[in-house]
Amino acid sequence: MILLVTGTDTGVGKTVTTAALAVRAVGSVAVVKPAQTGVAPDEHGDLDDVHRLSGLTKLHEGVRLRDPLAPTTAARREGVVLPPIASHAKAIDQLAATNDTVLVEGAGGILVGLDAEGNNLADLAAELATPFGFVVVARAGLGTLNHAGLTVEALRSRGLPVDGLVIGSWPAEPDLAEECNLEDLPAVTGVPVIARIPAGAGALDQEAFRAAVPSWFA
Repeated sequence: MILLVTGTDTGVGKTVTTAALAVRAVGSVAVVKPAQTGVAPDEHGDLDDVHRLSGLTKLHEGVRLRDPLAPTTAARREGVVLPPIASHAKAIDQLAATNDTVLVEGAGGILVGLDAEGNNLADLAAELATPFGFVVVARAGLGTLNHAGLTVEALRSRGLPVDGLVIGSWPAEPDLAEECNLEDLPAVTGVPVIARIPAGAGALDQEAFRAAVPSWFA
């Protein structure tokens, strides 16, 4: 099974969600990050956070780009030719053949380009031969109903399955909008909220993170 983790925006908690999904998965798990931006070759990237939180070691990063921009923009500025999404899909299918679960963390939102042609994570999913589903990571506060609705609609318009929503940073003391959004998100999108990741969860040590993960999922 392949789970593709996308967000309603950048900075919504995709990496911590990916680590939590890795802990929750049964059997062998691999994680793929097709494009990592905003880091130098020797700097700490998202997969390092996945490893730190989950303990997972089967981590596969595609292209790495210095500027904290969309991969297509960062690659253009750096003079890098991005690999086509078909090559990412082939590599992910190969991992799926030898692992029970493969988690694929996208870059930013669903329509952010991943290759020179501007193809995105939804286009990559359409190239997969292995069964897959999407998990959409959303914010808790105002604006999330619209952003989550648009993301789910974009996926469904392409005939792509959405398995669930995750609130990537749930506050310790939610306000009225956040409490109402928790109830309204499934009604607006037609997709269940399967988890709420507490704000600050990314700062936990591995033992505490792994112990807490089951309580975050519905």
